[in-house]
Amino acid sequence: MFTLVRTLPIKALLSEQLPTLMAAWLVAELFYKFKSFSLECAAFLVTWFVFDALVQTVKAVVRGARPAASPRQP
Repeated sequence: MFTLVRTLPIKALLSEQLPTLMAAWLVAELFYKFKSFSLECAAFLVTWFVFDALVQTVKAVVRGARPAASPRQP
């Protein structure tokens, strides 16, 4: 978390990470009722990861670039 905050510019944190963080938090509050803090925290972090991956993939597609995870074809 410290590395995330330290390496990303404030504009990227506010425009990319904050919305995905809030969306993941909302999903966790509404739907995750595991009666275990550890499980709910882990599910929240996974949800945040998935939302952020989706946002980054959509940004790459809109820009016309390939997603970072896909290998280049010759």
